[in-house]
Amino acid sequence: MRIMKALGYLLITIAFLGGSLTAVVDETDVWWGWFACAMAAGSAGVTLVYLTTRANKKSGEKLGAGMADLRQSLAAIAQNAAKLNAEKESINTYDVRHRIDELFPDEITRFVEARECIAHVHGLQAYGDIMSYFAAGERYLNRVWSASADGYIDEVYAYLEKAQNQFHEATEKLDALKE
Repeated sequence: MRIMKALGYLLITIAFLGGSLTAVVDETDVWWGWFACAMAAGSAGVTLVYLTTRANKKSGEKLGAGMADLRQSLAAIAQNAAKLNAEKESINTYDVRHRIDELFPDEITRFVEARECIAHVHGLQAYGDIMSYFAAGERYLNRVWSASADGYIDEVYAYLEKAQNQFHEATEKLDALKE
């Protein structure tokens, strides 16, 4: 599948470059035959990319693994948020951002890469419900990072609490979904 997708992107690139070249080779006339060939190659490339992407998303094995990854990564994110919130008074305000950098990036990346599985397995409503809480938690976490960099202790404390609550809600919504 990866080879087909790479071939699709290669065809799109060749089509773009070929079409651009045929349009500027002669200032008074476009080489329409070559331009049509470039358009055909581009269309074939877009079709390959679309079909391989759709096939990957529909793969039952990938969806099952994706849901497992989602549950694990979101549970880890919620646990790390709770841990950081519990430790906030014992950590220097300026160091909270470093703790965020240690605890969250890998798990957030895992969750974001697998998040589309929610929509494919449980529908768009479930996806929207979970992602709404997750996105709010992520925004609050970013706000904590910025407040930590600026030394605003009250804002760090307040938004750590909010981030923890949002990630907890997202975890509960995800756990409530039936397999």
